[in-house]
Amino acid sequence: MAQAVPAAHRRGFLSTLRIDAWWIEPLLVAASLGIFFGWLTISIFLDQWAFEIGPYISPVYEPKLFEAKGSIFISPAMVVLLGPVPFRATCYYYRRAYYRSVFLSPPACAVGDIGKTYKGESGMPLIVQNAHRFFMYVALLFIPILWYGAIKSFWNSDDTIGDTGIGIGLGSVILCLNAFLLMMYTFSCHSLRHFVGGGLDCFSCTKWTQARKRAWDWATLWNMRHRAWAWSSLVVIVFTDVYIRLVANDVISDPNTWGF
Repeated sequence: MAQAVPAAHRRGFLSTLRIDAWWIEPLLVAASLGIFFGWLTISIFLDQWAFEIGPYISPVYEPKLFEAKGSIFISPAMVVLLGPVPFRATCYYYRRAYYRSVFLSPPACAVGDIGKTYKGESGMPLIVQNAHRFFMYVALLFIPILWYGAIKSFWNSDDTIGDTGIGIGLGSVILCLNAFLLMMYTFSCHSLRHFVGGGLDCFSCTKWTQARKRAWDWATLWNMRHRAWAWSSLVVIVFTDVYIRLVANDVISDPNTWGF
C-alpha cells in the first residue's frame, strides 16, 4: 500500500525540512525595509516640513539645487531618483533581501518558492536590474556632494540664528557619519569592485594594472562587509533626516557651539 508523503517532503510554496525558525529573518527584513524605505519615500515629499536649519540640511535634499515649491510633483528631493534610489534598489544585496522577504522567491534557503519556475532577470521588469552598474556611476557623483554638505555643516552663515562662523554641533557629527557610511556602501558595491579590477588578465604587468590591483584589494575588503554597510547607511540616513527635521521644526534642540 502506498504511503502518504509527509507535507514537509512535498515540493511547493513554503515546503521545507527545516525545523528552525527560518521565517524570522525574512519577516524582520520585510518590516525593516518597509519602515526605512517607506520613510525615505515619504520624506521626499515632505518639503513643507522644514528640512534645513543653519548649517544643517537633510541629506535627502542634497544637492540643494532649488527651493521647495510646496508641490509634491516638484519636490527638491526628487533628484535622488536619478542615482541613489535606483542604485540601492538594484543593489545585489538588496535584491537578495527583498526577493526573499517581500516576493518570497524563495523565502529562505531550502524553503519552497512561491513561483513554480525560475525566469531570472532576463525579462521585464527585472531586466532593469542589469542597469545597476550605470546607476552606480551616478551614485558616485553624490558622494562628494554629501561630503560637501557634511563639511559645510561646520560653518554657520545664517545670521538670523545663533552665532556665525566655524563651529560644531551634534548635527555636524551625524552628517559626517552619514556621508562616511553612504560612501562605504557605494565603495563596497560588487559592481565597483568589478569596475576597478575586473576584466584584467594580468595584475602585475604595468604600473596601471598594479594600481588597479591595489584598488581591487581594498574594494574586496570592503565588499566582504557590504551587507553591514548597506544596513548601517540606510538606518543612519533615515536617522539623519529625522534628526535634522526635528531640530529645524523646534521639536528638539541640537547641542552646538553657535547657540541656536
